[in-house]
Amino acid sequence: MFPEYDVIVVGAGHAGCEAAAAAANMGSKVLLITMNMQTIAQMSCNPAMGGIAKGQIVREIDALGGYSGIVSDKSMIQFRMLNKSKGPGMWSPRSQNDRMLFAATWREMLENTPNVDFWQDMVKGLIVSRGTIKGVVTGMGQEIMGKCVVLTNGTFLNGVIHIGEKQFGGGRIGEKGATGITEQLVELGFETARLKTGTPPRVDGRSLDYTKMEVQDGDEEVVGFSYLPIERIKPKQQRCCWITYTSPEVHEILKTGFEHSPMYQGRIKGSGPRYCPSIEDKISRFADRDRHQLFVEPEGWNTVEIYVNGFSTSLPEDVQYNALKMVPGFENVKFFRPGYAIEYDYFPPTQLKFTLETKLINNLFFAGQINGTTGYEEAACQGLMAGINAARLAKEQEPVVLKRSDAYIGVLIDDLINKGTDEPYRMFTSRAEYRTLLRQDNADMRLTPLGHSIGLASDERLQLINEKQARVAKVKSTLAEFSVDKEMARQILEDNNSAQLTERIRAIKLLLRPGIGIKEMMEAIPDLKAAVGDIDALTLEQVEIQVKYDVYIEKERELVQKMSSLEDLMIPERFNYDKLSAISNEARQKLAKIKPRTLGQASRISGVNPSDVQILMVYMGR
Repeated sequence: MFPEYDVIVVGAGHAGCEAAAAAANMGSKVLLITMNMQTIAQMSCNPAMGGIAKGQIVREIDALGGYSGIVSDKSMIQFRMLNKSKGPGMWSPRSQNDRMLFAATWREMLENTPNVDFWQDMVKGLIVSRGTIKGVVTGMGQEIMGKCVVLTNGTFLNGVIHIGEKQFGGGRIGEKGATGITEQLVELGFETARLKTGTPPRVDGRSLDYTKMEVQDGDEEVVGFSYLPIERIKPKQQRCCWITYTSPEVHEILKTGFEHSPMYQGRIKGSGPRYCPSIEDKISRFADRDRHQLFVEPEGWNTVEIYVNGFSTSLPEDVQYNALKMVPGFENVKFFRPGYAIEYDYFPPTQLKFTLETKLINNLFFAGQINGTTGYEEAACQGLMAGINAARLAKEQEPVVLKRSDAYIGVLIDDLINKGTDEPYRMFTSRAEYRTLLRQDNADMRLTPLGHSIGLASDERLQLINEKQARVAKVKSTLAEFSVDKEMARQILEDNNSAQLTERIRAIKLLLRPGIGIKEMMEAIPDLKAAVGDIDALTLEQVEIQVKYDVYIEKERELVQKMSSLEDLMIPERFNYDKLSAISNEARQKLAKIKPRTLGQASRISGVNPSDVQILMVYMGR
């Protein structure tokens, strides 16, 4: 009934969809197995993509040839570029999306991707022979063979849902959990643990009074995620969101439910997300704050369903309801369904190689929340890399590994492999030491050539990159050649409280002055605008960033080069760390467990200090 597949992907969430699309687009025969064909690419929590650092990840996925950016752009109802008041290394795109359109677009794109087959069933076991994965066993008893298997089980592995004192099995509200895989992997020698996440109530937007809330509009320019010329919504078409706040009265009502809270009563054993805490966790941890912000987000174009971002909870339903009624604008609120917490199995990611292949079982890959991450974007980028490497492994090709200096994706995977995580991992710009290099605006220039070389990014994408770089070079050359006298610059310098010129200077030097932007400069100097010609806004923005931040960009490049010397020093595969008697027990145990590939990787392992690395280097020299 089933042929042998190159790659079998288990789970059709964000990680599974990207894994299946990537492997198929690289020429592999792929089977995507999901427990429910109607929930492919479901936005299980908030109806949004991107955000701080997460937006950079979506752009990187798109630059490599993944689908998340395209799907997000086609289903967005609002777009905002966050952190615009800060430097460009911090700018982060975010979209509010139509939940149903997002999932439908993903499914349509997958169904139109050659080489992707689908099967609806639960995978209850793995077929393993002599330390290598050979296939999977489904709930209906089918044995399906494949050269590589990618597990993207999300929150479904032995998932338990908590609402107050009620608890029941499930991977998502209304959907059963998955059993069998964890137990088998433990028998094979894998270490497992529990994590928890949560979601807020969904409410009827018709019951809310928006006049009591602050309006949050989208940007006046809809940039989007994908570097492809996709038709996006016009700024005036965007749906608005709203902001409201909790109060001491809300907090007091919530506290009445603490004695029934699964979190405080110890029924939930897994760690929750530090940076996306439940509302009860917020009022407990931040007792000095008398209010917390809530974002009121529509779920789509043609629905009244509202997502109450910031009110994640597992308290009893009546406590949730009574507390939310005290929030301004929610006095007459009607619930669609309560918030809940979900606890699930994950596998500490120190058990993986940088390709996301497991160390214990050959050809078996893990991606997404099974590795301890949180968020659609973190899951999607892991799925993409697991799909790429599974496809290449099936064809006996060299793996693709992104370094920390290449992409936020590289930072995420490096953090997971070296440091592991005992709480749901979320990406932030602060985690990336080279964030001036890893900007959202240049992900295509960083990654599309690589994506094209492995057969994932299209010829069209590479052509767009070449044209963009040519336009940028042309504008920079014009700025370097165009001479500005004091009369030309008088008004723009006066408007920006900048010292007037005493001699002619090149336009590129004028651009370096604080507060002087390239668009404003061209408007103030018509001859310069004529010399530059008709250039799109994104190209001008790219030129301005490269010119203004050139010194900082160059410093980071120099730092990358210095650190690369350690990255190039390979550690022998069978190195015996027990003979390193001069280093601490913790460092020796961590090194032996993780088995770093290079000295650079060894230096980033938690518990390994610089002196340990120097001692390791001496022994390697011997």
